[in-house]
Amino acid sequence: MTKPELLAPAGDMEKLKAALHYGADAVYLSGDRYGLRAAAENFSPEEMAEGVKISHKRGARVYLALNAFAHNADINGLQSYLKEIGPVGVDAIIASDPGVIETVKEIFPEVELHLSTQANTTNWRSVRFWKEQGVSRVCVARELSLQEIREIKDKVDIEVEAFVHGAMCISYSGRCLISSYMTGRSANQGDCAHSCRYRYSLVEETRPGEYFPVEEDGRGTYMMSSKDLCMIEHLDEMIDAGIDSFKIEGRTKGISYVGNVVRVYREAIDRYTKEPAGYCADSKWMEELKAVSNREYTTGFYFERPGADGQNYLTSSSSPIGREFVGMVRRVTGSEIMLEVRNRLKIGETLEFISKDKSSNTLKVENLKALSGEPLFTANPGMTVILEAGFPVNVNDMVRRQT
Repeated sequence: MTKPELLAPAGDMEKLKAALHYGADAVYLSGDRYGLRAAAENFSPEEMAEGVKISHKRGARVYLALNAFAHNADINGLQSYLKEIGPVGVDAIIASDPGVIETVKEIFPEVELHLSTQANTTNWRSVRFWKEQGVSRVCVARELSLQEIREIKDKVDIEVEAFVHGAMCISYSGRCLISSYMTGRSANQGDCAHSCRYRYSLVEETRPGEYFPVEEDGRGTYMMSSKDLCMIEHLDEMIDAGIDSFKIEGRTKGISYVGNVVRVYREAIDRYTKEPAGYCADSKWMEELKAVSNREYTTGFYFERPGADGQNYLTSSSSPIGREFVGMVRRVTGSEIMLEVRNRLKIGETLEFISKDKSSNTLKVENLKALSGEPLFTANPGMTVILEAGFPVNVNDMVRRQT
């Protein structure tokens, strides 16, 4: 059995470091052009070079997403952009547009090419075609079942990457026109307005201004808002299907989401590969994942085509349940911890320190100091404060409020 890669989103440098801290084998990121997440912070060539250096030092790989659907004007600048980022040393380039793939092969014939899920690869013949074009890995469409993925692996000798966790798109692997039609923001060029998450009502053409609810409770309905994907309880089946890389969605999600999701899937993968015969999903994993931003969870298309229970008709938001992210550990000197505060912190609250070694410790805040040494009763977002702890803490550990 080959241990699957755990591939994490890196929307910015801080999220890249969090993903590595909690055990990602690889990260995927985008530069300031040609990616499909314009809302993420993304990386300049200089930041990308630093991210690659940090990742390689930790033994992790870096994949650059150039997966936007390019127009003529985009292609005209692609060659110069590729030459600009060439010295960065990314391990692979993720693309979906044949013109982009052809250009990458011309400029960097030695670089690995990974096919984005945006290419909508849903059958083994398409996979074989892309392999013949020089692609070494295919991120299959999210509309495939595990059985279909098994068949692809049986028929084509190629790496297969599949999503294991995160937001689902109402359109076929993101090939969406709704955002562009309604707002002028193209989802296929990285600027999705998430129109599928809007709340809709019904309007009859001869009654303008009269909005009829689709649901009986009169609140309207989020009729295109899919639940989020979560396969934590089925990792053994995904490994058995031959999937080489487990991909987590979320380059625009917060650092708490990235760190916690990576941590949970890291523990699950490690446990399975250590003792596959006695493997059983731990109920605490799902509890942890419910504590990060989510729209309720579904297994997507992996076992059957989702019906109404795959949708979240009540809300479009993705909000955490229970445990609020408080901050990040930035320095440790003996028992003294320097904490960068992200959400308000007060004396008397109990904090949970999330360690990279899969453990956690709690601390009731009885002493809180500013960097100057001045005692504090409250710390506001943006402040850096000093706490005392009697247990091991690592730099970049996340801290959350225990409720």
